[in-house]
Amino acid sequence: MSSESTTADSVKLRLKEYLSELLQTGNVRWYGSVKPASVPSGKAILALTPSEQITYVLATLELRDELTDEHGWDIAPPLGALRTALLRKSLPLAPEHIVVLARGLAREARHHLGPDKAILGCLEAYKQDHEFPDAAIVLLQAARHKYPQALGTTDARCALQRMEALLAGKATLRIVAGEVWADAARTAIEQAAAPVRDSWIALLSHCQEASAGSPSAKWQKEADRLVATLGPDELRRRVLEWFPLVDKPRPGDNQLYGGMVLLDLHLDLLKGLAWCASRFDDRDVARALGAAAVSSYKKIPGIGPRAVKLGNACVYALGAMPGTEGLAQLALLKVKVKFGTAQKGIEKSLTAVAERLGLPRDEIEELAVPTYGLEEVGLRREQLGEFTAELAVEADGSTEIRWRKADGKLQKSVPAAVKTEFAEDLKELKAAAKDIEKMLPAQKDRIDNLFLANKSWPLATWRERYLDHPLMGILARRLIWQVTTGSEQRDGIWLDGQIVDARDQPLELPAETTVRLWHPIGRPIDQVLAWRDWLDRHQVRQPFKQAHREVYVLTDAERNTRVYSNRFAAHIVKQHQYNALCGIRGWKNKLRLMVDDSYPPTSRDLPVWGLRAEFWVEGAGDNYGTDTNETGTYLYLATDQVRFYAIDTPGVTAHASGGGYGHFYGAAPEPLPLADIPPLVFSEIMRDVDLFVGVASVGNDPNWIDGGRDVPHYDYWQTYSFGELSATAQTRKEVLQRIIPRLTIGGRCSFEERFLIVEGKLRTYKIHLGSGNILMRPNDEYLCIVPRRGEGAGTDTVFLPFEGDRTLSIILSKALLLADDNKIKDETITRQIKRK
Repeated sequence: MSSESTTADSVKLRLKEYLSELLQTGNVRWYGSVKPASVPSGKAILALTPSEQITYVLATLELRDELTDEHGWDIAPPLGALRTALLRKSLPLAPEHIVVLARGLAREARHHLGPDKAILGCLEAYKQDHEFPDAAIVLLQAARHKYPQALGTTDARCALQRMEALLAGKATLRIVAGEVWADAARTAIEQAAAPVRDSWIALLSHCQEASAGSPSAKWQKEADRLVATLGPDELRRRVLEWFPLVDKPRPGDNQLYGGMVLLDLHLDLLKGLAWCASRFDDRDVARALGAAAVSSYKKIPGIGPRAVKLGNACVYALGAMPGTEGLAQLALLKVKVKFGTAQKGIEKSLTAVAERLGLPRDEIEELAVPTYGLEEVGLRREQLGEFTAELAVEADGSTEIRWRKADGKLQKSVPAAVKTEFAEDLKELKAAAKDIEKMLPAQKDRIDNLFLANKSWPLATWRERYLDHPLMGILARRLIWQVTTGSEQRDGIWLDGQIVDARDQPLELPAETTVRLWHPIGRPIDQVLAWRDWLDRHQVRQPFKQAHREVYVLTDAERNTRVYSNRFAAHIVKQHQYNALCGIRGWKNKLRLMVDDSYPPTSRDLPVWGLRAEFWVEGAGDNYGTDTNETGTYLYLATDQVRFYAIDTPGVTAHASGGGYGHFYGAAPEPLPLADIPPLVFSEIMRDVDLFVGVASVGNDPNWIDGGRDVPHYDYWQTYSFGELSATAQTRKEVLQRIIPRLTIGGRCSFEERFLIVEGKLRTYKIHLGSGNILMRPNDEYLCIVPRRGEGAGTDTVFLPFEGDRTLSIILSKALLLADDNKIKDETITRQIKRK
């Protein structure tokens, strides 16, 4: 027999030769037609020593994806034929080889032909003299579970019966080592006493059957019995220990499953555990399930959400939990998770909770906001021995835990007595602080979306859920509210324990008063300016733009086009950033790939108004690999029209690369006239689109022109970076015109149309108020300054009337930096400034 090197590279090279030679012969797409010995490379492999042949058997399974990608045709028959020919021989297989073969069966599960018979025969021969490794048993069980109960042919069903015979009498721990949570679980179960270990194996075996979208009554009944045998406390303890570890990457594994992708055979098991945990009315369990859901819906580049099945199971479990602890986590997920499929599950669970509690669906998210033990707006006190803990919530959503001694004096660190005597109370206090820091930003986004909900509240309800709510009051007391009593309508905001108007005059609010969120659309300009002055006078920073909110009204151009707006057409935006913004603002969008396929426009349903808004976009570029990433996803989109339709109007699609939208049966349906759209709806939709363009435009990237004029979309970048100001930028200019004169640099700053002019010691700078990009006088040379992470360094002490405009903070930080340009130490900046 001949012998050759069996390094990974040599094996791969020889398999490539084998596939290429077979491809030239034809007749390779069917197993029966493939003859490995008919080509020189196949004959050479079959002549190797048994130990060398094992390497090729395993390679046919482990290298299949790589070889398929390279050859671009179906290589399963030729690889399978080679593997079958080799496995007919008596090969000296070790336990690690059996695991790879079992993994091959698990991967091919669901195939209509049934399990690979050559691998089955090899496993049967091995079983006669050896015990299967636990990992192989788990993989075989997972494979059997994936096959349909009845396969199409007698031959396939016979193969399935052979697999079942291999597993007969096997009861083993169905967890494979390698993932952080799995390693912790295996260690805990293997070290447990025999009755607990056996109970865990039985429960996890049952959890492995959790393949449906939700548990059946039969499945749940058996799960309840097994949990009772194991002990609910043991289950709760391990759920709280293992589920937080699901977010940890798989150590050192960047191969088949990747660092963050969970093993397929673990997903059903974790699903079943989540369903079992739905029986607990427990805050900590709800937190663990909520965190696992967020982790599961995280997107991995080129793959998508990492564990949709587990995320959906956690969402179901939260909705099925008794009490309201699960509801609080669902409310958080509703505004934090942007994945479309997840949103459907969250909505279904919220509806289930509303029905169980007998509450209106449209109110459930308001009622779900916990107080986290806060006794008054933004403050919780907890007496722990001789010390008083104060959990304080700041306006920006951050929290601080302070400690007071018996005499009222502050202590800087956590008292030692509290750590030892009140460890559980301290743990709960810290957990509440973390929950608040997650919940408050989520609720801020929810309220910001209430403008389009057209919602109002009776006075008492509004006070309970917003103004006087210990958590929501932190947001509500910095917002302007429209109050209506009978036919009288007034506007007010919280000040010193009461609601006042823009002149600080208290408003009388009878019990029959109704309240809604104030919006500047249709308001006289003097009223809007009066509220801006009020915020400035009282140094109140709103959680989002309200008094300074941009208002979009129909233009003459839009009256002429009648049914569509071109206001935000012809922009180039970064697709992935655009897609993320769509999710944040509640729009539906699909990432576009450079493929022969059609996509619907980006859209937002407005059920309260019976409308659907659409923003038409298409892929930008036609060079695969330059205009796309490695998965073929467009890097950039070109923007087009904004249109409105009745919500039940059939949708339209367009080819990924453009060419116009249309209906499957013909031309696109007629959109609604823009003049018929309610002004508030039109303004808010156009504001969203302005946000998409203003944030995701390539014109905002200060590094874009590093490649010179040959860089893609150079002309667009130049036009956008220093072009006309959008409504958002106009608002930014108005705010800066109020702020800049109060700063120490005020005397060195002025405004010229689209720019903030800063007189430095070395140069004069023009900062564009839309993009934040900079030109230097006298020759308008571009100055590249890349902002740090965060909202503009050095502006923390500057009062801004609203949160959320990162570009505003960046412009301020650049102005503060450039006014003292002679003190700049960063060579990447000074080198540009001093270049004449």
